Amino acid sequence: MSATADAAPGTVLAGASPWRLSLRRLKANRTALAFGALFVGLVLVCLAAPLYANHIAHTDPYTNHLTEKIVVDGKKVNVVSLDGVPIGPTWQRQFFLGADTNGRDTAVRLLYGGRNSLLIGVVAALITTILSVIFGAIAGYFRGFTDTVISRTMDVIWAFPVILLGVALGTALTVNQGLHLGPLDIDSKSKMIPIFIIAIVYVPYMARPIRGQVLSLREKEFVEAARAQGAGHLRIMFSEILPNLSSTVIVFFPLMVANAILLEAALGFLGVGVQKPEPSWGTMIGDGVDRILSGPHLAIVPGIMLVLTVLALNVLGDGVRDAFDPRAKVRVEQ
Repeated sequence: MSATADAAPGTVLAGASPWRLSLRRLKANRTALAFGALFVGLVLVCLAAPLYANHIAHTDPYTNHLTEKIVVDGKKVNVVSLDGVPIGPTWQRQFFLGADTNGRDTAVRLLYGGRNSLLIGVVAALITTILSVIFGAIAGYFRGFTDTVISRTMDVIWAFPVILLGVALGTALTVNQGLHLGPLDIDSKSKMIPIFIIAIVYVPYMARPIRGQVLSLREKEFVEAARAQGAGHLRIMFSEILPNLSSTVIVFFPLMVANAILLEAALGFLGVGVQKPEPSWGTMIGDGVDRILSGPHLAIVPGIMLVLTVLALNVLGDGVRDAFDPRAKVRVEQ
């Protein structure tokens, strides 16, 4: 029996919009929603870092406790032993996840490092998205010489491996003591440096698919109708083209955030990301590798947080892709 026959007399059945259908498919994907909730939980835990540091651990991410002792199971124990080995997890308020080689609370630095990693990842992904939409839309809509210049520039960036290009830019900006371009003056220790690097290197990975979609959209009937009614380029771009790119942007964004966080960790591990003493998951893993035998928690704990965050974003991104564009094959390659 049809849905119309099942409906009560006088009931008007309205067709569901594409957005409603997409949200319905996303709600049905419990795995994606569960991992989305995991990501939100990780974000909230990291945002609560000041509360944990001030009211539970009673320290900050920068204070050294090299010469201090704490009571563990009724015994006084050095935070860092005389031979330089830091204390492991105590499972109590102070040094819950142990200390690093400088006697700093690992749990506190983990949460503050998560704030930095998440901030850099999200802001870099936002900048990448904005630049990708601008360049991809302009190249696809105007074609010709404009498309050639933008596409060849994207190809140059695309030709370099992401990590190699990121390390090269990070090293150059560190040696140059930051970014100094006219009124733009950014210190080498600023978080804007890794944000700038990550935002730039990922633009081609998003701009190229957007350009391809715009090339298709500009030939559609509704664009021809708007052009026939005398609409200018800006009006067509903002009223006809960009609204039809929204699903693509939504699909790409969580994947871009995941890759930005992963690249930030790689840059931090290699020493060209967040600069010490500021913590990030990448810098903590880099510091912990040197103590992997005597203090494995120094690398394992931030590594687990990084894996959980990236995994949650990737599963959520796959769910969003399946919901908003089931036929798409969006991949952001490293």
